[in-house]
Amino acid sequence: MRRRFHAPTLLAGIALTLLVPVARAEANQTDGAQSYAKHCAICHGEHREGILPGFPPLEEVKRQLNDSQMTDIIRVGKGRMPGFPKMPQPELSSLVRFLNTDDLVAAGASGLSKDEVDSGHRLFQRNCAFCHGRDAAGGETGPDLTRSKLVLADVKGDKISEVVRDGRPEKKMPAFNFSKDELQSLAAFIHFQQARAAAHPGGRRGVDVADLQTGNAAEGKQYFYGAGGCAKCHSPTGDLAGLASRLEGLQLEKQMLYPEDAKSHVTVVLPTGEKLTGVLAYRDEFTIGLRDSRGTYHSWSTSRVHYTVASPAEAHVQLFSKYTDADIHNLMAYLQTLR
Repeated sequence: MRRRFHAPTLLAGIALTLLVPVARAEANQTDGAQSYAKHCAICHGEHREGILPGFPPLEEVKRQLNDSQMTDIIRVGKGRMPGFPKMPQPELSSLVRFLNTDDLVAAGASGLSKDEVDSGHRLFQRNCAFCHGRDAAGGETGPDLTRSKLVLADVKGDKISEVVRDGRPEKKMPAFNFSKDELQSLAAFIHFQQARAAAHPGGRRGVDVADLQTGNAAEGKQYFYGAGGCAKCHSPTGDLAGLASRLEGLQLEKQMLYPEDAKSHVTVVLPTGEKLTGVLAYRDEFTIGLRDSRGTYHSWSTSRVHYTVASPAEAHVQLFSKYTDADIHNLMAYLQTLR
């Protein structure tokens, strides 16, 4: 007997057939993003931007590794990166898919152009991130734009553009002379960040100083002079004197984990046997360069000289595979006593 279909039922079935793979793909993308945030972001950055010099960016990893290679590295590890042999296969697959994307699911869902978001991202980093944070979620002096009522009410940049053009002098926000296209791209990036934040509700947007004062200062001091090896390079009465008066809370912890402006020094031995020492200024596969104590730049072909590099940040990077949660909390508690 021939079965008859009603048109509404048939159309609903077709729609469901088309939508299920899309919904499954979006779910996989969300699962992958959550897995990345849980296992990878602490070293490779919240947006895969990397934390140099120790941890490379993963924004273009799909151009360097195929799926099989990514899977092997995640399972087994590589260098100082630990492996995750017990990660369930569905989570591993979602993570690899996430690393293969441009992380613009939220942009697509909001009808935003990838080119506009990318352009706005660059503009935001140069002009806005100092106050509003790299991800627009709030910074040292600027508010969280992903929760802004003005941004929620904005339509295609109409309200954002007005504030950016005119500034807010009463809140010490300067005015910016951007073109119409630049304002559109800036608004696109802010809306993208807002959509991303909305897709992961419940996340903390900041850290209170009190959150980082839970360790034991005495044990932290013991770690500083003992297992951590910190005293080999630092002194509480020398370079760290008054540290907690200059930095506090998250700023202090970031400097502890990822020291900024920690200059590497290099010693170059010339073919004549002469040695030159200075601040590392340039290094690649073919060239090594330094600035001496007078600020003069020197460079040589790496095939003609021998050289050694002393990188203060490397010691901090090596601790990542050794730290326990207690070590970090205790060390932070001790550093906060150095006023």
